[in-house]
This record gives sequence, structure tokens and C-alpha cells, in this order.
Amino acid sequence: MPDLVIEIRVRPNASRNKVGGTAGDPPRLVVAVQAPAVDGKANAAVIKELAAAFGLRARDFTIVHGELSRDKRIIISNSSVLIAARYKELLSGQLYLFT
Repeated sequence: MPDLVIEIRVRPNASRNKVGGTAGDPPRLVVAVQAPAVDGKANAAVIKELAAAFGLRARDFTIVHGELSRDKRIIISNSSVLIAARYKELLSGQLYLFT
């Protein structure tokens, strides 16, 4: 399957890390991270949390648009039907919580 492009909205400085739900129009996957939006810390945390949520490696994710913005476009390399289904689950609000 070709690469999957997803749209996300980052919420830095969150009380806990989580991936799930939507924000904005068109709907974007919400990724809340505890890291501040300083020196790329939030971007690194976003990639780490997405990798955990999708069960992939961090190197499978690339930010292609919005590196300095809360709204980002991410490419997931070598995705599968299962990854696309997981993305739809996360968009529907079934939160994936981290401790």
C-alpha cells in the first residue's frame, strides 16, 4: 500500500500525552503532548506518540507540512489497510492514552 497522508492538530503543554479525537474543519487528528513547542521538542514528542499509537517505528513518520504550526501534515511510510483503519478509529474519538 502506498504512503498514507494524515492531518493532525498538536496540543503542546498538555497534562498528559494522548492521541485521538478531532479538531477543526476539516477534521484533524488531535495529538496532545506534554512537551513545549520550543526547539522542536513538541514535534519529536508528536512523532513518538504517533508511532506508539499506530504500533510503528518513529522513522515511519515524516512531517511534510506545518513544522512550525499546530496543524501538520504527516506521511506514514509503507502503511497498510490496518494503519488506515487505526487512523479512522483514532479520529472517531477512541482515545489512545499513555502513562
